Amino acid sequence: MAMSGGKDDGSPMMEMNTTPLIDVMLVLLIMFIITIPVATHAVNIDLPQPTNIPNDVKIDPIKNKLVLTATNQILWNGAAISEGQLVSIIASTKGIDPEPELQFQPEEYASYEIANRMMKIITDAKVTKFGFVGNENFATFEKGPA
Repeated sequence: MAMSGGKDDGSPMMEMNTTPLIDVMLVLLIMFIITIPVATHAVNIDLPQPTNIPNDVKIDPIKNKLVLTATNQILWNGAAISEGQLVSIIASTKGIDPEPELQFQPEEYASYEIANRMMKIITDAKVTKFGFVGNENFATFEKGPA
């Protein structure tokens, strides 16, 4: 920081020295930042417990399709299941070698909250072969002349 010693004519300096004021303000700012409690953001989600897999649910060893309908119904390869059954089904697919592909297709007006819970179930199960399908249905571009 620059300092001035007054003018060359010997007259006293009339400007206030702001260097100590800035130093004190910086120290107070640092102390204020240190004393602020660390904000933790936690979202508590009650995940469903695994339940028995219905007999009409088939697990394909190659690929399985998971659909969330606009009426908030969960379909596994076309068969209706609950979130608890989804946990059990995904756990059983993890035992297949090689692990089958899981394709997730939420419909256009499906509940975002249920889709988010389903994604949490899938990520907690550590599914390695996963993909979204059906996004081409929502493409808004138009093809030009051929």
